[in-house]
Amino acid sequence: MSLIRRSNVFDPFSLDLFDPFDGFPFGSGSSSGGSLVPRTSSDTAAFAGARIDWKETPEAHVFKADVPGLKKEEVKVEVEDGNVLQISGERNKEQEEKTDTWHRVERSSGKFLRRFRLPENAKAEQVKASMENGVLTVTVPKEEVKKPEVKSIQISG
Repeated sequence: MSLIRRSNVFDPFSLDLFDPFDGFPFGSGSSSGGSLVPRTSSDTAAFAGARIDWKETPEAHVFKADVPGLKKEEVKVEVEDGNVLQISGERNKEQEEKTDTWHRVERSSGKFLRRFRLPENAKAEQVKASMENGVLTVTVPKEEVKKPEVKSIQISG
């Protein structure tokens, strides 16, 4: 397993798999970009790169994923090994009828899987998830930071 960059900033907590052949002609990549043969039968189409925002507030780590058109039953949120948050799901293709004539297919379908290593201060056993208007929100509470005890000392003299 290799780590990849999702933007200009390297994210050491992202555990996405890297496909070295992605984008090469006849490669094993999940998207059809750069390929001479479109991979329409692939389980992991353009939808595979579900975009997720991760922000940290004083109380929690909050993950927001755009999953338009998916029902909550089609999305899975899990914690593996006590500290790896895994968000996955699948959008199925529309059923094709023999009488249908397709002129354009741009909506992506397929599976997606994103994994994030949670920091030590995350309470992985208290993860909560909700979905509204095509946005999945996963909240991972943080442990309270213990403030050091301050002791006043009398100055003699």
